[in-house]
Amino acid sequence: MLFSSTRQDWFGNIRGDLLAGIVVALALIPEAIAFSIIAGVDPKVGLYASFCMAVVIAFVGGRPGMISAATGAMALLMVTLVRDHGLEYLLAATLLTGVLQILAGYLKLGSLMRFVSRSVVTGFVNALAILIFMAQLPELTNVTWHVYAMTAGGLAIIYLFPYITKAIPSPLVCILVLTGLALWLDLDIRTVSDMGDMPDTLPIFLWPDVPLNFETLWIILPYSVALTIVGLLESLMTATIVDDLTDTKSDKNRECKGQGVANISVGLLGGMASCAMIGQSIINIKSGGRGRLSSLAAGVFLLLMVVFLSDWLGLIPMAALVAVMIMVSIGTFSWDSVHNLKKHPLSTNIVMLATVVVVVATHNLAYGVFVGVLLASLFFANKVGKFLHITSELDQPSKTRTYNVIGQVFFSSSDQFTASFDFKEDIDRIVIDLNRAHFWDITAVGALDKAVIKFRREGIEVDIIGLNEASATIVDRFGVHDKPEEIGKIMGGH
Repeated sequence: MLFSSTRQDWFGNIRGDLLAGIVVALALIPEAIAFSIIAGVDPKVGLYASFCMAVVIAFVGGRPGMISAATGAMALLMVTLVRDHGLEYLLAATLLTGVLQILAGYLKLGSLMRFVSRSVVTGFVNALAILIFMAQLPELTNVTWHVYAMTAGGLAIIYLFPYITKAIPSPLVCILVLTGLALWLDLDIRTVSDMGDMPDTLPIFLWPDVPLNFETLWIILPYSVALTIVGLLESLMTATIVDDLTDTKSDKNRECKGQGVANISVGLLGGMASCAMIGQSIINIKSGGRGRLSSLAAGVFLLLMVVFLSDWLGLIPMAALVAVMIMVSIGTFSWDSVHNLKKHPLSTNIVMLATVVVVVATHNLAYGVFVGVLLASLFFANKVGKFLHITSELDQPSKTRTYNVIGQVFFSSSDQFTASFDFKEDIDRIVIDLNRAHFWDITAVGALDKAVIKFRREGIEVDIIGLNEASATIVDRFGVHDKPEEIGKIMGGH
């Protein structure tokens, strides 16, 4: 079974994976250079990182068909570290990031993805689509009409060529045709070579030249923690999206470990911390890539092209790559979410829109996901808190009132629980029936204590029946209503 799965991952789609790898490699080049510039390092740092990340993650990652490389989200976090301490400290931070990500994998933090709601994932995807499009705008401002014509022509090729044949990925055709056209017409437009110098040697093993002491650790630790969180968030979110696109499952905890191993390799080869890329992953899937071979091919082709074909690559017009990235932006955006604004509950729409706004405003995926998860949790708690129903019936001869509690008692519904009791009623005995209730936290236990103690102050006998095993455990551990010494302290306080 394992052999069959491994064979499928590597050799189940050879032609599609190799062609997709070429397209992804071409799309990685300008982005890796751009992200290096953002981080304040030499372009080769981003290119080496992208090569190494794509190759290593192909073997150790948990999501076949997903592309990992240098990203803008990670680059933004490195700016101050590079500015204040230099490249060597960035390499050290990259190594520590890898260690922390491996630790996260062994702690099974990848499983926490189940707490991220669908509306947060949708907001995350839409925000990334907007950021990808916004990143192309500098290439489309203050330029000649030739650039607009080339970009429009590139989009036409991308969307219309599949009607002719799907044997060759249309983004690859777009790049080849527009490059040939620019050379034939001798157009004076911006090309890949204008973005920075390409490396002309293979990467070599490097150990960061930093002092191995606690001072260095305290310098790099905050950056490494931030890089770990953002890197895993983007990687796990991207894995979830690729799961949906391919209707397959992935191992999120293995992906955490894989990202860590790959980042350690990146740091030792002179690259910057990297993670999964939603844009390139979607290019890969749309171009026919499905297996681990596509990621390996992307990394190998990237290195071969930047080292041995850099002169040719430098001739590719940026307009061609802008067209590919606009296609990615359009394909990434969840257009159904716009139509669903009328259908979905207000709380779901608020979570999705808040995630989009925060990510776009801050360019930080972690902030957007945090806000989205927080809002989703609050809305959920508020909704579940309303599913608490308490009825009562009075047995007049025995002057006993029985309260039937149905639903979930926790911090959101504890006030409603307490407010449902009449503490001034002229009766002798109270029965609180909890057969169909569940107590979740110490706030709920505190509400039960409060109700029991109030009744007893009025001279009313209280019986609690029907506690399920889980609720009984937390009530026995944290409750005080059946502990005379604790009640004495409370009563004394009054």
